[in-house]
Amino acid sequence: MPKLKTHSGASKRFTKTASGKFKRGHSKMRHILTSKATKTKRKLGGSALISEADQYNVARMLPYA
Repeated sequence: MPKLKTHSGASKRFTKTASGKFKRGHSKMRHILTSKATKTKRKLGGSALISEADQYNVARMLPYA
């Protein structure tokens, strides 16, 4: 069997946790931050887990994660 290629875009965006789930960052934190509330910016700065529906597709893109 040939080796599988990792999706390079996905490898930059997702990391696998110890429990096997995938972690992601939030969007909307690049610019125009003055119009966003402090609470919103604080929340968006942290990481989140991907939804259960996307789990299969992300796992396929990252076969060796």
